[in-house]
Amino acid sequence: MENEGNQNIRTAVIGVGSLGRHHARNYAELAASGGSAFVGVCDANEETAKEIAEKNSCAYFTDWQDLLGRVDAVSIVTPTETHCEIACAFLKEGVDCLVEKPIARTLEEADKMIAAARESGAKIMVGHLERYNPAMVALRPHVTNPLYFEIHRVSPFPNRSLDVDVVLDVMIHDLDAIQWLVGEDVKCESIHAVGIPILSDKVDAANARIEFENGAVANITSSRVGTEKIRKTRFYQTKSYVVLDYVTKFASITSLDPKAAHPLLGIDINRLEVEDVEPLRAELSDFLSVIRNDHIPPITAEDGRRALDLALQVLEKIETHTSRLNV
Repeated sequence: MENEGNQNIRTAVIGVGSLGRHHARNYAELAASGGSAFVGVCDANEETAKEIAEKNSCAYFTDWQDLLGRVDAVSIVTPTETHCEIACAFLKEGVDCLVEKPIARTLEEADKMIAAARESGAKIMVGHLERYNPAMVALRPHVTNPLYFEIHRVSPFPNRSLDVDVVLDVMIHDLDAIQWLVGEDVKCESIHAVGIPILSDKVDAANARIEFENGAVANITSSRVGTEKIRKTRFYQTKSYVVLDYVTKFASITSLDPKAAHPLLGIDINRLEVEDVEPLRAELSDFLSVIRNDHIPPITAEDGRRALDLALQVLEKIETHTSRLNV
């Protein structure tokens, strides 16, 4: 939706559960600094909608359709199964959308959203938030040619996102990240994956080995039934070893010390300087900047579709394996 003078972009959040309420807080704080106006929040649970609206001094709604015509941009933080319907309705009206990951349930739904955006000229940005983790932000300029990844992402059992399995809920963060780091044009060559349901009727723990056409390999373990929170990525690239911890916001690069008298006499561990900025604040600031300056989103709908495509391929391999298990 065209916003005169690109000022006071009218924003709203649809879905204010455990993550959406943080979208609301950040939009309200960004509006207070000027350049946007936070219209309100929407949630099917009226009590929740009212509570979050009161905290952020905005209006509340229980039907997302009531926001049509009132906003220029929305965050869609609802269950994945609703993303396509809601996003397409706003995109057709020219409203820019930030859609939480995964972008949709199916590639067909993602394609429908992309087509709606192209037709109206509205923008879609996908909420792959780990790209904004301060450790990743510090590391990204130092990534050269990743060769082998070992990734662990473990969480205690959640009280949210049980509409999707651990691959679409948790592993997809790392599927997006490895494609981003290896190269978005580098295709996946083969996938081996296993996974099992444990505390829900969907896959709660999974492991995937992904091989890319350029020879890069990623081994990813994801679980939402752990006793602690682990978000670690380790990978090897030409002449260096990289450690990234999303939880502690730590990143380091280990390589041979070029100042050593002999290459084998010493190593250099470069702990990267990290600017501790809230990832969601950085993401939403970028989203508003994209709208204001008519730029291409840093995380496009095509990026979201690519991550979803890889996740669905992993799930297909898991389903083939689980058919052999009595679970």
